[in-house]
Amino acid sequence: MTLSIITGVLSAFFLFASSIKIFGWQDTIFRVQLEMFESYGLNRTIMRLVGFVELFGAVSIWFSDAFWGPLGALALMATSVGAIGCHLIFDTWKQGVPAMITLTLSSVVFWATKQPLLTSVWSAT
Repeated sequence: MTLSIITGVLSAFFLFASSIKIFGWQDTIFRVQLEMFESYGLNRTIMRLVGFVELFGAVSIWFSDAFWGPLGALALMATSVGAIGCHLIFDTWKQGVPAMITLTLSSVVFWATKQPLLTSVWSAT
């Protein structure tokens, strides 16, 4: 039950965040995020790419009994680590708190659903 709640929260958050990065539909948030990316030396293409990684993770974490579930959690962990790094280097640690939370939650999801990924990796060798 708890894992479903965490998965739902992560999925909703990253569906929203990725849709803005990909489509730019919410102008105020989009402009703020684009300015942050540009201040980190990244461009709109990289922002869109991050959005697609987030979208992949937000959708695939629902497939916890398959290879895709833990892979999606890893994708969300990677984007969270990247965000934390950018905030620590270019901003303040306080701006990285949301990414620290998503890293923690996606780590919980990965740990709870890691078996299908590990099984597929070990069976491939």
